[in-house]
Amino acid sequence: MSVKAIARFGPRRVVHAHCDIPCGIYDPHEAQLAAQTVERMVTLIQGLPDHTSEASRNSFVRMVGVKELHAEKVKREILIIWGDYFKPEHLEKFPQLHDLTWKAVKAASACKQAIDAEKAAELRRQVDEFARIFWETKK
Repeated sequence: MSVKAIARFGPRRVVHAHCDIPCGIYDPHEAQLAAQTVERMVTLIQGLPDHTSEASRNSFVRMVGVKELHAEKVKREILIIWGDYFKPEHLEKFPQLHDLTWKAVKAASACKQAIDAEKAAELRRQVDEFARIFWETKK
């Protein structure tokens, strides 16, 4: 069978998901690592000696790209856990979870829009609190 024939029977649109089985394998570590990366990139960007040299501009562009990629990763990981893992009984025990999730996602968006150490630190704190609650539900 040719590749074209196989492609006709394949999906019309490629989608990506963590797991719809449900596998039960969730871990906020990826979101925490991504938030730490955002914070580190902001620190490195703010520490660039000058923005006029080609090397400095190249570093700036690469660091901004990494910062934005990891801010988006925070959003994806948090929303997967929030939407797929947490159950009503978790929300009863941790009523702040909806607000915390919303704030963490908004903080990740704010980190994509700016190079702000305070915003990056706040993102890390919110993701760490989200992770703390996640692990509390596993006890």
